[in-house]
This record gives sequence, C-alpha cells and structure tokens, in this order.
Amino acid sequence: MAKKKTTKAKATTLDFSKFIRWFWMLFTGAILAVILLFLFASWGLLGEMPDHTRLENPETNLATEIISSDGKTLGKFYFDDNRTPVAYDDLPKNLVDALIATEDIRFYDHSGIDARGTLRAFMQLGAGGGASTISQQLAKQLFTDQVSKNKIERGLQKVREWIIAIRLERQYTKEEIIAQYFNIYDFGNNGDGIRSAARIYFGKEPKDLDLKESAMLVGMFKNSSLYNPIPSRNPVGTRNRRNVVLAQMHKYDYISEELKDSLQATELNLNFTPENHREGIATYFREYLRGFMKEWANVEKNRKPDGSKYDLYSDGLKVFTTIDSRMQKYAEDAIAQHMPRLQAEFDHQNTPDRNPTAPFLELTKSEINKLMKDAMRRGERWRILKNQGKSAKEIEASFYEPVEMTVFKWIDGKAGEVDTIMKPIDSMRYYKSFLKPGMMSMDPLTGHVKAWVGGMNYKHFQYDMVKQGKRQVGSTFKPFVYATAIDQLQVSPCDSFPRTPITIEAEKFGNPEPWTTKNSDGNYSGKQTLKDALASSTNTVTARLMNEIGPQPVVEMAKKLGVEQDILAVPAIALGTADISVYEMVAAYSTFANKGVYNKPVMVTRIEDKNGTVLYEVTPESKDVLSEEVA
Repeated sequence: MAKKKTTKAKATTLDFSKFIRWFWMLFTGAILAVILLFLFASWGLLGEMPDHTRLENPETNLATEIISSDGKTLGKFYFDDNRTPVAYDDLPKNLVDALIATEDIRFYDHSGIDARGTLRAFMQLGAGGGASTISQQLAKQLFTDQVSKNKIERGLQKVREWIIAIRLERQYTKEEIIAQYFNIYDFGNNGDGIRSAARIYFGKEPKDLDLKESAMLVGMFKNSSLYNPIPSRNPVGTRNRRNVVLAQMHKYDYISEELKDSLQATELNLNFTPENHREGIATYFREYLRGFMKEWANVEKNRKPDGSKYDLYSDGLKVFTTIDSRMQKYAEDAIAQHMPRLQAEFDHQNTPDRNPTAPFLELTKSEINKLMKDAMRRGERWRILKNQGKSAKEIEASFYEPVEMTVFKWIDGKAGEVDTIMKPIDSMRYYKSFLKPGMMSMDPLTGHVKAWVGGMNYKHFQYDMVKQGKRQVGSTFKPFVYATAIDQLQVSPCDSFPRTPITIEAEKFGNPEPWTTKNSDGNYSGKQTLKDALASSTNTVTARLMNEIGPQPVVEMAKKLGVEQDILAVPAIALGTADISVYEMVAAYSTFANKGVYNKPVMVTRIEDKNGTVLYEVTPESKDVLSEEVA
C-alpha cells in the first residue's frame, strides 16, 4: 500500500511540472508576441509611422498672424485651425505645474511611457484611469488622432503611440514636448492652441494667465467639448473640472490648501472674446490685408523654395503692419461715440417735411426700382440662391417674402443687433438709410498708415469706406486748386482776389454751358487773400483761380498727389464734384505736410514665414510733387 502511494505522489509531482512548463512557454510566448508587436508597429506594419523628417516638422495648420507696429496681434487668417504657436518660455509656471499635476506627475522621470502607470492601468483594466503620458497624448494629437472602431484597433493604435512617444522624447526636450502639447490642443470655440485659447477665454497672452485661469484651461484637456466654459455650453462642469485640477496641484504640493480652497470658491471670470474674421479690432483693415496677401502670394518671386504658393490660412505667416493698435482703438472708439448722434440728427433732418431731397424722396419710382434691383443682384442672398439653382424670377420673388433676420441698430448710443421679421427688400432700404463713415490716419513723413476704420460694424456693413467707397469730396478738393495756382501763377498766400461772382463761359475748357458759383455766406463784397479764402472756403475766389489755370492742370496735380480716380476736367471740380476715396485724400493731403514729397501709403512693412525668415520687406515709394515753398 505504501508503495502505491509513493507512485501516486510522483505522478502528481510530474503533472505539476507540466503546468510550470506551460506557464513559462505561454509567458515567453507573450513576451515574444509583445516584442514582435512593437517591432511590427515600429516597422509601420500596424499603420503609418512618422519618419524622422515628420517628427522634426509635424504637419500642423498654423494661422497667419497680423501684427501691429506696437507688437499687438490685430487678428489672424485661418480656415479651421486658429493656431499660433508659443515657445515654452512664454508659458507661465503655474500653467505647466497644473498640466504636470493633472496629466502626468512623473513626466520628468520617464522616457515617454510611464511604466508604473501602465502596470496599474493593466492590473485594474483601466478602472483606475488611463496611463497616457503627455508624450503619448502629443503623439496621438500629432500622428494617430483618429476614431478607433473597436478595442483591438484602439490597442494597436496605443502601441503606435507608445513608440512615437519614445521617439518624441529622443527628438525633443521635455520643455519642447510640453510647448508642443499646449500648442496642438483644440480648446474649442476656435481656440486652437494655448495662445488662441488664452486670448479667446480671457483676453490675455498665455504668459499673463493667473493660476485659476491656467487650471481651467488645463482642465479642458480632459474633453474640451464637454468642459466648455461659455454660458451656452457647460460653465458649471468646467468650473468643477477646474477645481479638480486645483485639488491635484495641492495633492502634489504645488499650491497650499488655503490657496486651493480660496480659488475653488471663485467663479470662472471669463473675458470671452471670439476670434473670427468679422469681429475684433481693425476688421476692415484686415479684410483689405487679405486681398493684399493673396496678390502677394500669386507673385512668382514670392513662392516657396519648392515653387508652390504660400497658403494664407495654414502656413503660419507673420504679417507686420504699420497700424498702431492704440490709435486704431481710439479711431474705432471715436466712430462708436459720434455715429449714433450723427445718425439720429440725419434721421431727424431727412424727413419729407424737413428735407424734400432726403434719400429716395427725390427719385422717381422707376429709378428707385432700378436702384433696388441692381442692389439685389449684387447681394449675397442673390448669389446663394443662384448657386442653389433658383431662377432670377424666383430669387426676386423671395425678396418680398418676410423672413426672420437679425439687423444692426444703434441701441442707447451703442452698436447692437435686434431680431426681427422683415422682407429682404425692406432690409435693403433699411440699411441704405445708415450713414457710413470712413477714417484713415497716416504719418506723412513715412507713409505709414496708423489707423484704418472702413465703417462702423464689419459684420453688417462690409463695404470699406476707406478704399472702396468713393464720394464727392466737396471743398476738401480746393487745396489741389490752390496748390496748382500757387505753383503755376507764382501767387502767394498774401495776394488778394475779389469775392465778386464769376461766370466761366460755355465752351471754355470744354465746359458745355456757362458755370457760375455762389458763396455759402452770400457775401460778395471786397477782396480776400488766398490764405483767408482757403480758410473760409470761398467759392468765388476758387472759381477765379480755376478760370486762370484751367481744370486740366488741376486734374494732373491731383494725379501727382496720388488720386487714382479718373476726374473729368471741367471747372466744377474746383468745388469738389469728383468722387475720391478717403485713402487717396489722406495720401494727397500728407504731401502738403511732408513739404511737397508724396509718400505712397504703406500698410505692410514685412512678411515672415513660421520660422522667422523674411519673405518681404517694403520698399517705400516717394516722389517730389511740389516745392517746399508751394507745399
């Protein structure tokens, strides 16, 4: 019996050794499988892997940045990605600390993969949270950020992210990886990258973010769509997530408990400032600049080394302009302050009982219909409906059907919007009743344009009254007449001329009929020096000068002074019948201030690519038009 028991025990021992062998075989096989998996992934057999060149220069869309002469960002050009990268040195310490405490506390101790975190995630099957390091998350954002259909695909994608993370750690410093991660992330609401996010949510540059602002932005890394702070999305959830970040910073001794508690009790305190093409500062100038940049990119000598065109919306160009952001703000504030008052006075004066020649009142019904039909065909609504395949008759009929719309309105002296129901044809009439201002400021010594306001609200009035809009200039044309007379007749400001009426005969200077002008004050007695006549804008003295020099020399003088508009050479131009833009008039007047030297207006001083290489530098265009004495 004892012998039988011993045999049975030996058999049991042999069976147990069999299990051990199987265990080591499976364990070794698993290790080899993992090694093979990583090798296959590194060879690109599990999906495309970035080569050395792509690791050095990841493909990211960068917005073109418009920079003022005082170093401020006026706006950007972009399609989908409003991204402008910043260097690590421009990130505040509290922002970096918040990221490390929340996303990867052992970031400075690993080489792309956090072994401890990965083991914990594996043992707990992900229940204790993920183990992605900042380097892995950057790898995902840059090279593998696609939706996986199943767990197997996500697992294979994860392997690729591990390998890319290790390669990123070899390629870049820790600081560079942190900067890239902040720059690549989409914070929502066109906040691509930390710089856009800081400007949009808090109206600041990243370096100026305080601790609670940094904590909120870092909290958005978890899910920027879910944790979106704007009132219409999820401000409560965003605040709670920010408080989690603050708690993590306290947990790892970045901040004290007292500071954590005090900050967690605060509101988000957003300064939400959307960045888009129709809002912000210098909107009309930025739209002019868009055309300038497109023309520049089309010139052969301005191409990339490979011969392709620069893309205004994704190549990260930097456009350095002459606009002074402070002067621009003053100019826009002046428009906002004065236009409501001027509009109210205009509306008060231009009624049938006070002004029979008010807009539309002096036109016949057929003239008004033609005016409105022409405006219909030039509008955005016509273009959209035409692209949808609508006939001209159908499109025109749609202008007489009431629709819901939002229209511009001055509300309590400020620009605003109201929701209403209106026929599109009536909205066209409504918008035609608004006064439309234009303003430009230029340094006469250099030609640098310092401020450019093409209207009062770009969202609703996109026609630029600085360069596109041309209006009768009236008496502001008279200095051109006086300059021509002083230059050709050798008269001086002290010479006197009679104020009496004068008629320029028919056929003289090609004039079709006799032309007589009147003085606005009705005073025709005595004489007046040229200095006083110009100061008081005396029409009869200006007409006398025109009678002596003729209109053609005045037209030529205006051309020399930078007026591009064709001017009909008739005596009446002396009183400003010509349509000229603000842009042309400012440049022309600057010639007088610059001692007779005309400077073509300069808006862009230089253009750089994303690496700081200068692609364009302005070459000033100047010419002597008048002697210093005449000017």
